[in-house]
Amino acid sequence: MVDIPRILISADRSSSGKTTIVSGLLAALVSKGYNVQPFKVALDYIDPSYHSEITGRRARNVDGYLMDENTILDVFTHACEVDGKADLAVIEGVRGLYEGLESKSDIGSTAQIAKILKCPVILVINARSITRSAAAIVNGYQSFDPDINIVGVILNNVGNKRHEQKSSEAIEHYTNLPVLGIIKRDNSMQISMRHLGLVPALEGRRRVDDFDSRIEAIKNHVSAGINLEKIVEIAKQAPELPKPEQTIFTAASGKTEKVTIGVALDEAFNFYYQNNLELLELAGAKLTYFSPLHDESLPKVDALYIGGGYPELFAEELEANKSIRKEILEASKAGMPIYGECGGLIYLTEKLTTGVKGKGTYNMADMPENTCEMVGALPGHTIMGLARVVSYNNGTLDCDTAIGKKGKSFIGHEFHHSEIRDIPDDAKFAIRITRGTGIREGWDGLTVNNTLGCYAHLEAASYQYFATSFVEAAREYRQRR
Repeated sequence: MVDIPRILISADRSSSGKTTIVSGLLAALVSKGYNVQPFKVALDYIDPSYHSEITGRRARNVDGYLMDENTILDVFTHACEVDGKADLAVIEGVRGLYEGLESKSDIGSTAQIAKILKCPVILVINARSITRSAAAIVNGYQSFDPDINIVGVILNNVGNKRHEQKSSEAIEHYTNLPVLGIIKRDNSMQISMRHLGLVPALEGRRRVDDFDSRIEAIKNHVSAGINLEKIVEIAKQAPELPKPEQTIFTAASGKTEKVTIGVALDEAFNFYYQNNLELLELAGAKLTYFSPLHDESLPKVDALYIGGGYPELFAEELEANKSIRKEILEASKAGMPIYGECGGLIYLTEKLTTGVKGKGTYNMADMPENTCEMVGALPGHTIMGLARVVSYNNGTLDCDTAIGKKGKSFIGHEFHHSEIRDIPDDAKFAIRITRGTGIREGWDGLTVNNTLGCYAHLEAASYQYFATSFVEAAREYRQRR
């Protein structure tokens, strides 16, 4: 059995303020000397970037649609050990507690993770403009699924002392749950947002002048409003968990020669799951990080991994860095394994147009009207703002690729505000999509030579062929050179 103190912070809906509250809670716990392991339910990249920044530990995602129960237990227990033993774990939910893949099951929901990890749940309620009704909301969440152990409430956006008193009294009277925190309405609790969510922590660190002071203000505000000791006490009451039957976090045996994989990492490209990076290393890769924005040339590598991010916000800078675009194109023509996910896919196409007038209603970022040259390793013209796609996706490889052989299937997700047009009729696609949108007419995975670009994001703990296949492709390329 595994004994790891833990709590899960959920909410009644999106935009309740749980991410900001979790960020403040993590910072408060760290300031008290706790070694805190953070997790995020579902497939978000940006919230975990704040978790990692604040705790100094690699945040992990857990998703009950992509991962089976053993994998979730494996990811959870491994994360709590690999960066030094955690004192406790804090898991941030996604959307409302019961939102998931289906209307009549909890698959893919925060509730499903709460059950698998036997987590005490603290419910965040946005109390703006409600008092007694807050008790009705909590009561409904309590009674909806008796297997969920809701242990307390945090009220967010509380206006004044009278508001605090009425809403707290109502909740404690009608639900018998304690109010563990009162977060007063305060503009300092805001973290900047844009069309895909919060500004990633790496970009915030480099480009937001008052980044540290914002995090500090959130920490102070949350610390003043919550009962930190009680939350730690609740976390310690979580029951023991069964050990995972097997682990995916095992180093490859037999082949000792490591290959070098270049990973794009800067303000434009920073959407990576920690499991993907660690499993690549365990499969035999040395990861070398480079910046398509700032570096003049590529490091010496055997493969390239260009993850998601915001290339559309840095299009002019990416275009201006002609030398590294040229080197990536030459590497693609030479047959180097290159894998681009979403933002990486966009960067690998021929050109990118932003600021299209009258297109899209989700453009929350300042993008000028412009068309910029990209790498050109893959055919097509990416246009921002023509679509909003948020979905799980299921796909099967239709040919051998750097991330797996023909016939291998995966469950992933896609989240983007772009379309790729002007793709030649004879362009080759590697992935047949059975759920989701992909690039065109049920296909994803544009491929040329050994370069593959997908809208699909893969989680290597779910699709375990990713790491082993990509490392093997890099090894084969090294041997051919």
